[in-house]
Amino acid sequence: MMMMMMMMDDNDDDNNNNNNNNKPDIIIRDNEKGTCMLIDVAISGDRNVIKKEVENTLKYKDLTIEIQRMWNVKAKVMPVIIRATGTISKSFRKYMRNIPGKHEVKGLQKTAILGTAHILRNVLM
Repeated sequence: MMMMMMMMDDNDDDNNNNNNNNKPDIIIRDNEKGTCMLIDVAISGDRNVIKKEVENTLKYKDLTIEIQRMWNVKAKVMPVIIRATGTISKSFRKYMRNIPGKHEVKGLQKTAILGTAHILRNVLM
């Protein structure tokens, strides 16, 4: 099985477009299935997680089209967004099922909550 995964960071300059800010956190390309997943991970302080998912999907629309054209694959965006309090959207589990590997939703929620508690402790001390 040929699968390629790329982790992106803010210092990568291999995208020659004018808009270098729109880089997903993870790109998974599966050559056998002819698919590509653009995964954007975020812990949001925003109340509306669904709105944030839609924003992230629209943010990568041009990149998705470009990848489909250049790599001849079917590309889609997987927004992995958890609220700082651990709240997730109804579609969160669907997105997670499409991402290869083992991941437990409760574990991700716990990590978000513990991270929020850590930040609050540092700010309030």
